[in-house]
Amino acid sequence: MEFFERIYDKMLAAPWACALDIVLTAFVIYGMIVFLQKNNAKRLAFIILAFVAIGIVLSSDYLGLSVIGTLLKYSIVIVIAAVLLLFPQETRRGLLKLASPRDTHDAYTTAYDISDEELHAAINDIVRATQNMSKKNVGALIIISTQNMPEHIIDSGTKLDAVLSCALLESIFNTKAPLHDGAVFVRGNRIVAAGCFLPLSQSNAIDKELGTRHRAGIGVSENYNVLTIIVSEETGVISIAQHGELTRYFDSQMLTDKLEQPYGLQASPNSRTSNRLWPHNE
Repeated sequence: MEFFERIYDKMLAAPWACALDIVLTAFVIYGMIVFLQKNNAKRLAFIILAFVAIGIVLSSDYLGLSVIGTLLKYSIVIVIAAVLLLFPQETRRGLLKLASPRDTHDAYTTAYDISDEELHAAINDIVRATQNMSKKNVGALIIISTQNMPEHIIDSGTKLDAVLSCALLESIFNTKAPLHDGAVFVRGNRIVAAGCFLPLSQSNAIDKELGTRHRAGIGVSENYNVLTIIVSEETGVISIAQHGELTRYFDSQMLTDKLEQPYGLQASPNSRTSNRLWPHNE
């Protein structure tokens, strides 16, 4: 009761400050509940609400529980720390989304030491290779990066530093080639490395029909500001993973328009929109 009496006294003394305090508190609690629900932790959200409610009651001076009361007064800090420890990848993904606004060229601002014509040629080679592999149901995983990737990921594969070409990409992902199982990292018009192993996404929202290649493509896009092209070995469907979201069923024109963003080139005004199947936000 004392807790509510203090709120009432504050409302009388400074109603605007009290209202702002309540709104901010409700916003923080709501944000945490939404975050937990999106990560399939609805039960944990109810447990946290119960924990906070119990903390308010036990911290009352009427009960005289000074030790536990003092600890529970800072329960919100404990809850936030617990969420950060339990969901490190999801937290990192959220911060990456805040730092990298999607669908804008600013998210990919970078400088290449080659001309726009060479960049367009690289895009054409990527699109042709992707289309060819799609028609043959050859699985592929291509990472378009504008930043330097962590050395432990690059070292997990084979460093190439080779000029990108359609033939080279297709030969790398040939099922008889030693590097076909891993990912290829591309920056500008050069293939940095091939056969690299990526962190798998741990999200439970990913469709069960999608395999390890798709989880790897989504996983690397959750942790780094990259665009990932995935060709399904079973169906030949071309997908894009970006900011932890998977978009499927790209054709050559749609893929070209999408690739022009990380390359800092103007996308075609006639760009079409693909079918976003995961996660379903509509």
